Amino acid sequence: MGRIFEVRKSSMFARWDKMAKNFTRIGKEIVIAVKAAGPDPNSNAALRRCFQNARSVGMPKDRVEAAIKRAQGKELINYDEILYEGYAPHGVAILVETATDNHVRTVANVKSHFTKGHGTMGNSGSVSFQFNKLGVFKLNPEGLNAEDLELELIDFGLQELGEGTGENGEDILVIRCGFTDFGNMQSALEEKKLNPITAELEWLPTVTVPLTDEQAEDVSKLIDRLEQDEDVQKVFHNMG
Repeated sequence: MGRIFEVRKSSMFARWDKMAKNFTRIGKEIVIAVKAAGPDPNSNAALRRCFQNARSVGMPKDRVEAAIKRAQGKELINYDEILYEGYAPHGVAILVETATDNHVRTVANVKSHFTKGHGTMGNSGSVSFQFNKLGVFKLNPEGLNAEDLELELIDFGLQELGEGTGENGEDILVIRCGFTDFGNMQSALEEKKLNPITAELEWLPTVTVPLTDEQAEDVSKLIDRLEQDEDVQKVFHNMG
């Protein structure tokens, strides 16, 4: 009984940690979106995307409103979005998206994570050429005809539409489009009254590196270190 409780407690803390990280990440994205195009979601597509993603992780309304107020407040909080590149052990390419108000702190921390995780931080462009930046929309497939939807979205930049699995094992539809077509795809889905579960920009690898279980664990340790950093928004890799 004691062991079961410990496992449950550990799982519960892990969920809380992930939830807190998501809230922080989306909060920064809201601040960036509001500063760029204002607080009205009707005229700010990036902010609408933030709201969708906030709903998907159960972010409380007061946290969303606090982020909007922070962006409009007298405190000059400015987050710069910076992409860091490097290699994990076993030749796995890593991209680290950050949103920071202190460049010196962030670059020092990211470099330290790579070093302690037995990786190597690279220069700009040393890794990103192995990835494509794409818009990724995840939809609830209920009531949708995937083949019809695919035909309807081709003119809006659709590159791929397929089935996938959500974080809780549920069936989802995954739509991918080019980075420059993200706005067009978002508008097309809105016109069709389709509300994505999430709408994100992601770096997807063009090739992957096959690893053994032990090698994958080495890489995962570095990824975990990076994801725990408060300035890190997302980490992408080409681990197979």
